[in-house]
Amino acid sequence: MAATRDTADFWFDPMCPWAWIASRWMLEVEQVRPVDVKWHIMSLAYLNAGKDVPEEYRELLAEAWGAVRVVQAARESHGDEVVGPLYTALGTRFHEQKMPKNKETFVEALEEVGLPGELASAADSTEYDEAIKKSHHEGMDQVGYEVGTPCIAVNGVAFFGPVLSPIPRGEAAGKLWDGVLLVAGTDGFFELKRTRTRDPIFD
Repeated sequence: MAATRDTADFWFDPMCPWAWIASRWMLEVEQVRPVDVKWHIMSLAYLNAGKDVPEEYRELLAEAWGAVRVVQAARESHGDEVVGPLYTALGTRFHEQKMPKNKETFVEALEEVGLPGELASAADSTEYDEAIKKSHHEGMDQVGYEVGTPCIAVNGVAFFGPVLSPIPRGEAAGKLWDGVLLVAGTDGFFELKRTRTRDPIFD
C-alpha cells in the first residue's frame, strides 16, 4: 500500500529570490518525501503597501504587481495546475536569466507553458487584485504579521521560510524538510533566525 502523501501549500511572489530558492528546494523535497506542493500567490506589493521601506525596495515593489497578476489571470482561466509551471517559467527568467520583469518576458513565459500570451495584459489590470489579496491572506493570516514569502502550510502548521542559499538537493533537501516540520510543529515554537551572510544562489 502506497504511503499517504501530504500536501504542502506554498505561497510565493514571483519577484522574490528567496521564495524562488525555497520553491526549488520544495521540488527536491517532493522527490524524496511523501509530499506534494500546491502553489499559491501572495503579493509583496500588497504586503508592503503604506510601509516605510527603503527607496530601492519601493522601486522594486512598484513593478511587483505585474507578475502576480499574470499568474492569477492564468489560474482563473486555466486552473490551479498551471500555477506551478508558470511560476517556474517566470522565476527562471527573473532570477536565473536576469530578464526584465516586463510584458515581453511574461509573454515568453506564458507561451513556454502552453498558455496564451494575451494573458500578459493582466499585468496592468486591477481586475485580479481582490483575488490576489484573498490568496495572500489565506497564507499570511495563518502565519501572522511581519512575515513575507515563502510561506508554507502543511498538516495544520504554517510557517515563514525557510530562507536558504544555495538550494539543498536530494536527501539533504529531505532532511531539512524533516527538521523544519519538527520545529514548526512544536507547540510554542515561534522563531529561529540568524543574519544572512550570502546573496541568493540559484544553482
